[in-house]
Amino acid sequence: MKTTNKIFLLVISMIACVGLDQATKVLATVTLKGKAAHSFLGNTFRLEYAENPGAFLGMGSTLPDWERWALLTVASSVVLGLLLAFVCLRKDLRVADVAGYALILAGGVSNMIDRVMAGAVVDFLNMGIGSLRTGIFNVADMAIMAGLFVVVGSHVSQRAPEAAPAETRDPKPETPDAVA
Repeated sequence: MKTTNKIFLLVISMIACVGLDQATKVLATVTLKGKAAHSFLGNTFRLEYAENPGAFLGMGSTLPDWERWALLTVASSVVLGLLLAFVCLRKDLRVADVAGYALILAGGVSNMIDRVMAGAVVDFLNMGIGSLRTGIFNVADMAIMAGLFVVVGSHVSQRAPEAAPAETRDPKPETPDAVA
């Protein structure tokens, strides 16, 4: 994929994902903060406000502030920068690869905006059945997960061996003399 096309896909993904994520976080803050959770479909889907100073499922939230900042802001920013360089410099990436990495980058950048601006990420979505529930997440988290699935799926499909169907395989080739 050409570099200009990659950059275009990255920019469009960033604008769409970061814009949607930040808008939904503002909406969640205005409508959900300080209020009880809103449940839908028999409590399968829940909207509830949470501020997560840690990473996925709150990991790292109990670290001292400077360690959490170093790990979740500085180190994560370096990883996002390296991923961006990887995507821009690799010549052999397919559209699906670039789209998946773009979603990961966009979700990571949007959550990074929260960390830098407020010291915590706003989460507001929760799903589950009974006591089996997901952690509370946001649109950026969904973009990151979708991006991971796209990248893994792209790599798996790229590496899958091409096997000819059994009906088309001929155990011994025909020779002109064998035709009657």
